[in-house]
Amino acid sequence: MRTFDVLILGSGLAGLSAALRLADSHRVAIVTKRGMSDGATNWAQGGIAAVLDSTDDVDAHVSDTCVAGAGLCNVAATRFVVENGRRAIEWLIQRGVPFTRDDAADLGFHLTREGGHSHRRIIHAADATGAAVQQTLNEQVLAHPSISVFERHIGVDLITGAKIGRPELGCVGAYVLNIETDQVETFRARSTIVATGGAGKTYLYTTNPDIATGDGIAMAWRAGCRVANMEFIQFHPTCLYHPQAKSFLISEAVRGEGGLLRRADGSRFMPDHDPREELAPRDIVARAIDFEMKRDGSDCVFLDISHKNPNFLRTHFPNIHGRCLELGIDITQAPIPVVPAAHYTCGGVVVDRQGQTDVAGLYAIGETSWTGLHGANRLASNSLLECVVYGEAAAAQIARATTFDLPDLPGWDESRVTDADEEVVISHNWDELRRFMWDYVGIVRTDKRLQRARHRIRLLAREIDEFYRNFRVSNDLIELRNLVVTADLIIRSAQRRKESRGLHFSRDYPDTLPVARDTILRPRG
Repeated sequence: MRTFDVLILGSGLAGLSAALRLADSHRVAIVTKRGMSDGATNWAQGGIAAVLDSTDDVDAHVSDTCVAGAGLCNVAATRFVVENGRRAIEWLIQRGVPFTRDDAADLGFHLTREGGHSHRRIIHAADATGAAVQQTLNEQVLAHPSISVFERHIGVDLITGAKIGRPELGCVGAYVLNIETDQVETFRARSTIVATGGAGKTYLYTTNPDIATGDGIAMAWRAGCRVANMEFIQFHPTCLYHPQAKSFLISEAVRGEGGLLRRADGSRFMPDHDPREELAPRDIVARAIDFEMKRDGSDCVFLDISHKNPNFLRTHFPNIHGRCLELGIDITQAPIPVVPAAHYTCGGVVVDRQGQTDVAGLYAIGETSWTGLHGANRLASNSLLECVVYGEAAAAQIARATTFDLPDLPGWDESRVTDADEEVVISHNWDELRRFMWDYVGIVRTDKRLQRARHRIRLLAREIDEFYRNFRVSNDLIELRNLVVTADLIIRSAQRRKESRGLHFSRDYPDTLPVARDTILRPRG
């Protein structure tokens, strides 16, 4: 049994920012199922949105967020994040994150603009902001004597007082599989933070890394937490379309700097879909691309920024330029083939302004959580900002929390299970799940498609539950079990929404209802 003051599941920006704020006064464990840099933060390209320029203001950022969120943003939560935005950025600057400089700007850093924003307010490190943030914080976390990092460890389930006969206790830790040894270890802690990211791997095509399997959402749901707005899955409009380009994202900033979307014949189509054209919010652009692809049966559309100065492109988009060049695409000369792909989970575990869930001692921050910020569609580059702001808020709440004696926890019992006899069941079910989610619960939905998906998810859930009860856990089994739970939550939420709003578009209910309501699911019992 390992004992800490705080257990953090996940090593992205949300988890690392909370860890660094707590480490001077708490013993912190960070559990991550791959390496520290294998999460979505490291893949983030565009930047972080915040009010950093004298021509911009909080009200404008709040308004842009709410417009993109299609009337479903929690205004108080949105204002809380935006008002704390500048301080969050200044904290990252103090930590040494190497944002791109611009001595003529108010803060001394270059600001770009992305779809849905009325001002240039995206601070960035070229086109690899997430990697710059991740590397900077990684170094400081690894050097801190009070932080222990457990790579290649994956959470199996949270441990609550109700599970050990102490219902007065909330969450007191988690069972964690050591992937190297195939042994389940017990982590004990007074506070547990779930910061495992989103659930993009629920879908066949995604911009997300392989770790995005909805682990934290599923674990919190099983522990008794509500989840909200899981029907709102953001599909990024521009994922590189190439057989060798696994999940490579073409940043929103390419359109922000003048990139144009074209059909195969070179004609533009966004003016036909929205007056904001290429700078429309992501849900509108993704549906427009989906419409154009279905209309003419094409495999992709094209994002063209070749009309810009080549030196500008190499300077501002070095990673995109380099990766495309590796695949034989010179973005200074030719358009980039792109398709939409599952990108961001706007719903998640219900939390308050401090990141506290329904279970005492259990917090959720980052993409795992539902704060009310993103509404029915996330505004570009608000996600990393949310990670830092709520990382600070959760850390402050944990620092104020009353300490208590931790109970002894039972070890993981695998006395009645055996080694799996047919691992092919896992790989087959994983493939089936991702394909029917893409086909039936994708960018455009219908009641019939959702019913088909619900029927299949029930069959898969029964099969995986039987497998889980009879065989020793493995990384693949844990991820598939969590994916099934998360997919079920997405489908159930989509079936409840009898309208089209933001990222949820239904052919059976094409209109938007006059009153916006959240979809909140509660676990049985």
